[in-house]
Amino acid sequence: MAGRAADSTVLVGARVVLPTGTVEDGRVAVESTRISGSAPEDARTIDLSGHWVVPGFVDMHNHGGGGGSFTSGTVDEVLTGIRTHREHGTTTMVASMVTGSMDFLARRAGILSELVEQGDLAGIHFEGPFISPCRKGAHSEELLRDPDPADVRELLDAARGTARMFTLATELPGGIDSVRLLAEHGVIAAIGHTDATYEQTVEAIEAGATVATHLFNAMPPLAHRDPGPIAALLEDDRITVELINDGTHLHPAVLELAYRHKGAGRVALITDAMDAAGFGDGKYELGPLAVEVTDGVARLVEGGSIAGSTLTLDTAFRRAVTVDAIPVEDVVRSISANPARLLGVHDRVGSLEAGKDADLVVLDEDFVLKGVMRRGEWIIEPKTA
Repeated sequence: MAGRAADSTVLVGARVVLPTGTVEDGRVAVESTRISGSAPEDARTIDLSGHWVVPGFVDMHNHGGGGGSFTSGTVDEVLTGIRTHREHGTTTMVASMVTGSMDFLARRAGILSELVEQGDLAGIHFEGPFISPCRKGAHSEELLRDPDPADVRELLDAARGTARMFTLATELPGGIDSVRLLAEHGVIAAIGHTDATYEQTVEAIEAGATVATHLFNAMPPLAHRDPGPIAALLEDDRITVELINDGTHLHPAVLELAYRHKGAGRVALITDAMDAAGFGDGKYELGPLAVEVTDGVARLVEGGSIAGSTLTLDTAFRRAVTVDAIPVEDVVRSISANPARLLGVHDRVGSLEAGKDADLVVLDEDFVLKGVMRRGEWIIEPKTA
């Protein structure tokens, strides 16, 4: 039954993906909320033969789901979005906000920070307003502003220590100084929604930027005499690149290009989900902008720009393995271990190791989600014979 705490449970028989590789006929012991090195003899045993057990997914870029928006929804709506993504295997997530007025973003940060403090979220991501009007995507142009360090600090303060990432067009006035400010505070400076040149991107990386926000999307394309930000972000080992693997944002050849150049240790699979994820087609709002979702693709009503995604990470995982032919172990790094490391929570989540939170996902042999456990409690309990 979903919601049952696994006080002493041993999962046996599955292929278990550990940091050292996949163990056939593996064993995962859970004591209360954590993974244990052993379990008592009377522990409940669940036979998961024919399945995979992988770490719970970690989404560092997510705007909502289940009809609930992290940017504008009530607390109950935000919690609905969190529950929706948990049911799809995302046991740790950051709440991403789109561009708004400074006052609005500061108020939202205060609301979301409480959910971080009580353990529902892993942090806050400000995607805007410090982005380029040339590459704004689904952001309101009249609310965009240069990344003045004073404004960045204002939002840092409003988040009360829960801000984990800012997406910046670092070529704008104040961009480099804002990267340095964020690095000093241990907050990720992510390059995205940018019109930067190759040289300007290199400068931002040298200043402390460490992430590329949804690489390839909302930035100039790679050109043979004007390589732009993509080449700089792909070539530097200090950068982890976000990828949206929904079949809409990226061609499979482009995904392969990123993996080939970065290696699995520098890729983070994200959803960039908006509130239609796990909810369905229809009309929505992303910040102040109207969005229509048709056949699972979200676009602005005015202008037709892609407006986030309706992706869930179980779908991204399955597509990466079955369509893109990425090894399971590499997908696990990209969808769990790498984002956990970037967010500074790798001591608790991101891999199946003794002492860490009992966050795990059960997949069948076709990589369809069958079970989700978070902190030792089944959100979806796998059905076994």
